[in-house]
Amino acid sequence: MQDLEIQLEKKPGMLALMGETLGKHSISLEGGGVFHNGSTCIAHFLVDDALCAKKVLENAGIKVLKINEVIIARLRQDVAGQLGTFCRRMAESNVNILTQYSDHSNNLIVIVDDFEKGKIVAAEWAIESEISSKNIS
Repeated sequence: MQDLEIQLEKKPGMLALMGETLGKHSISLEGGGVFHNGSTCIAHFLVDDALCAKKVLENAGIKVLKINEVIIARLRQDVAGQLGTFCRRMAESNVNILTQYSDHSNNLIVIVDDFEKGKIVAAEWAIESEISSKNIS
């Protein structure tokens, strides 16, 4: 999975055009969102085939700014403060989170400035979360 960073014109129908275009090409969105940013909107969406999605969007006149590698982490929904703890771990490893959202399976999706370091932090988090989960069960 990769993240598409998309610039949408701030006018009615642009998100519809994006969704319709991807749908016509059987490209499913697995999570994401759109955020107002001055005179435009910036969208981040998780897709399986980012290069294909980029091509069809650009053919429809939609600007794809970047394809981002993502870190996917599982937060325990039964434990308050998980987002803060996970983000603090990233910060303590000097990894800056640039974008954060959830996918359709309730996983945390993050785009970071240092992907390799971020992967290490996320892997350690996953191991600790698994151990904690077994100790509670």
